[in-house]
Amino acid sequence: MSDLIITNAVAINEDKKEEVDIEISKGRIHRIERAGTLSKSNKIIDANGIWLLPGVIDDQVHFREPGFTHKAEIATESSAAVAGGVTSFMEMPNTNPQTINKEELEMKFNRAAQVSPANYSFFFGATNKNADEVLALDDDRVCGIKIFMGSSTGDMLVDNEAALEKIFANCSLLIATHCEDEPTIRKNMEEAKIKFNNQIPIKQHPIIRSREVCILSSQKAIALAKKYNSRLHILHITTAEEAMSFESGAIENKRITAEACVHHLWFSDMDYDTLGSEIQCNPAVKTANDRDTIWQALKENRIDIIATDHAPHTLEEKAKPYPQSPSGLPLVQHSLNMMMHRALEGKITPEWVVEKMCHAPAKCFKLRERGFIREGYFADLVLFDPTQNYTVTKQNILYKCAWSPLENFTFNGNIFQTFVNGTSVFENGKLTGLKPGMALKFR
Repeated sequence: MSDLIITNAVAINEDKKEEVDIEISKGRIHRIERAGTLSKSNKIIDANGIWLLPGVIDDQVHFREPGFTHKAEIATESSAAVAGGVTSFMEMPNTNPQTINKEELEMKFNRAAQVSPANYSFFFGATNKNADEVLALDDDRVCGIKIFMGSSTGDMLVDNEAALEKIFANCSLLIATHCEDEPTIRKNMEEAKIKFNNQIPIKQHPIIRSREVCILSSQKAIALAKKYNSRLHILHITTAEEAMSFESGAIENKRITAEACVHHLWFSDMDYDTLGSEIQCNPAVKTANDRDTIWQALKENRIDIIATDHAPHTLEEKAKPYPQSPSGLPLVQHSLNMMMHRALEGKITPEWVVEKMCHAPAKCFKLRERGFIREGYFADLVLFDPTQNYTVTKQNILYKCAWSPLENFTFNGNIFQTFVNGTSVFENGKLTGLKPGMALKFR
């Protein structure tokens, strides 16, 4: 007897739709057969024609633990993630203490093992001083090295040329970069303080953290990667110039890849009028033309992955006057809804969403046995009902910060159930309380 059989589902996987039965045993997909074939199981779920997707893999989140747990925790944000169909996450190192040594890295892995319903991995942070420890890291649980190239994040601002060259020349792991040029940001900020007499409006955020800020830094990262043939992944692209600068092609054949985030595909600088600092983030939400060009670059396979850069703050923090208001917004619970809404509007296809949010991250990070609906793979799955609507409300937001810039928006389609390693972690609007998340394995 199997642990579970999902019958009569429309699997959206590897650029096709087909009606299937899925047999799950010991946390993995044991068999995939045509619909109506399988029956023997301790438990059967009749999907009744709704969509079955691989679980979303989010390659950039900030869950704030340790050090900022008034905003978020691994437990709360991973729970929000599975409610949004995200079954695996890769978390960033700018916590307190920062994840810049093996001791802090192990503490995160241990904490996630205790509390996370989703699968997990953690980036190791580079600094101007820890290049030797970065290069000594050989751990198939670690998704990559994170470099803040010119964007000040405490000790993780890597602006020492020798340290950068050393990492790019010798690092065997994927290098993920946040690309913003800090000297240009400082210059723009000083000019804005003078112009606005220290009362800078929030709409200046994408002017202070301008397109030039992003382009200068990403060009530098690309030049280093090409010089040393490094494996480079540039996070959260926000400008049309950057988007169209990447080569089109299959992700498997690239040494330099790029990511777009859902908020940069959803909002534009016109939304600062209504949402203000709720959409303040680094790099900044820019113009509608930038947004549209990022969409185009994704469709042309210049940009490879869609993620969130989930980065919660409290509403009290966000209410501070700019630039004291912090950058970042909560998104991991709603990213799949956002993209499937566009698919159900006819602007993209659901198969394309699955490619960019499930398949491509697995390929990019060489993730073992996840990201696809395949026999033998872990049963990270999402049942998504395209016929039902879902409205974001205070009552159904699971982020610890308890708000979303998407509040009161009604999405086409609804996440009905999420499975992690064959275990139901979210169903019919409720968390099950089970914690089957595992450390991801790479390479």
